[in-house]
Amino acid sequence: MKMQGKVAVVTGASSGMGKAIAIAFVKQGANVVINGRREQALAEAAREIDPTGEHVAAVAGDISNPQTGERLIEEALSRFGRIDTLVNNAGIFVSKPFTEYTTADFASVVSTNMAGFFYVTQYAAAEMLKAGKGHIVTITASGTAEQPIASLPAVMAALTKGGLSTATKSLAIEYAKSGVRVNAIAPGVIRTPMHPAETHDYLDKLHPMGRMGEVEDIVDAVLYLESAQFVTGEVVHVDGGQNAGQW
Repeated sequence: MKMQGKVAVVTGASSGMGKAIAIAFVKQGANVVINGRREQALAEAAREIDPTGEHVAAVAGDISNPQTGERLIEEALSRFGRIDTLVNNAGIFVSKPFTEYTTADFASVVSTNMAGFFYVTQYAAAEMLKAGKGHIVTITASGTAEQPIASLPAVMAALTKGGLSTATKSLAIEYAKSGVRVNAIAPGVIRTPMHPAETHDYLDKLHPMGRMGEVEDIVDAVLYLESAQFVTGEVVHVDGGQNAGQW
């Protein structure tokens, strides 16, 4: 599958899964517009994604701000002339017992995970509907919502990221005849720099397969959905079996 000439917007792309997805898209021939909060880290990621700078543009900013979403889509249109794919990857995960969440925790998680999805997806969808084609992929965390883990309390993920799985299905039906597909990926714990090495043994054991996922596992799922033209409203679980049930 090649993405020659296509244009993708990827949020949360200064590191980890988002950066890996953007690298894969450029290798497939796409142009990408990436977003992250940290301007310097985003600039460094852009250089890694495409050292020539020809196929990448960076828009720094908080994705929960509607103006950031608008700027992302405007950059895709002005720099590359179109938008074909949006990957909603930006998100945060806070694990605490329910009664220990603070109002600051709530505000932070909701603004990033929900508002960050809402605004940029609105702007992207409007352009895709005009074009009569497009693909929206959202990285959710529905595994922790559908199959809660006693040792990992995560009601904020269930409330926010879990809700995005349902939103994916709703948008997929709304846009089913428009040429715009909407899908999601529900990952397990993915090995990225955000997980210190001393936590890996515990995190491995949270998956029936006995290991964390790798960023390449998520990239493969995104590329599959990008090529699967008859797939919409799907939530692909890339979680080492977590969604299958208790173990």
